[in-house]
Amino acid sequence: MRFGLVLFTSDRGITPAAAAAEGERLGFHSFYVPEHTHIPVKREAAHPQTGDSSLPDDRYARTLDPWVSLATAAALTSSIRLGTAVAIPVEHDPITLAKSIASLDHLSGGRVSLGIGFGWNVDELTDHGVPAGRRRTMLREYLEAMRALWSEEQAEYAGEFVNFGPSWAWPKPVQKGAIPTLVGAAGTDKNFAWIVRSADGWITTPGERNIESRVARFQQLWRDAGRGGNPEVVVLDFKPDADKLARWEGLGVTEVVYGMPDKSEAEVLEYLERLSGKLMMPV
Repeated sequence: MRFGLVLFTSDRGITPAAAAAEGERLGFHSFYVPEHTHIPVKREAAHPQTGDSSLPDDRYARTLDPWVSLATAAALTSSIRLGTAVAIPVEHDPITLAKSIASLDHLSGGRVSLGIGFGWNVDELTDHGVPAGRRRTMLREYLEAMRALWSEEQAEYAGEFVNFGPSWAWPKPVQKGAIPTLVGAAGTDKNFAWIVRSADGWITTPGERNIESRVARFQQLWRDAGRGGNPEVVVLDFKPDADKLARWEGLGVTEVVYGMPDKSEAEVLEYLERLSGKLMMPV
């Protein structure tokens, strides 16, 4: 079981490049960043944690662009994986987004993981023209279209939301068109069914309950659908506990990810040092 980090990026505190470089030095496997293009002031969408339109953190309105953030991290690292937890692809043009992701994978030597979400903030999605009730279908088409651009010499796609004729698009990802795709969503059968059909693994929500039973259910649905191998299961954790981590590893959890505090660079670096010590990671 691997250990990773997620930085809720903003225009204050430690930079993504510095955080990723320290994570790599300490032996962490991966480094993730989130995405919000903007936060409409007039809002109706309920946040998953607060249960209403209030936000638990002002960094939602201050989030850095994930692909720029990861590009700066790629420039200062050589082995740590670079991912999103999570990006919202339907807020972009799929052709240009495919180009950004493929370029990052090419320039980083094949280190990109694509963590995606359906988007809880429907106010934000609405400003991007995402039709109400169609975000799942739209996301599936975006993924299919991007995978075509990543893998086919002359890619084309025809769908409800994405349409383009035979096209050339390079670079192709170093990972041979197979950018690992994980979905960050609540552990429900509906979400698991979507993941089993269209993605490679699941990222839990920060407040996910009953991790053990949810992981077992996801794995069962994966097998029932005839998917080969084992799915990726990434758990967002808050505080390391040896017994809990041992149980998760036994269940088939592939990675556990820890967030960083919204503090100064020096304080974050001290936190990462303590965290790696608690996880008994060799430096």
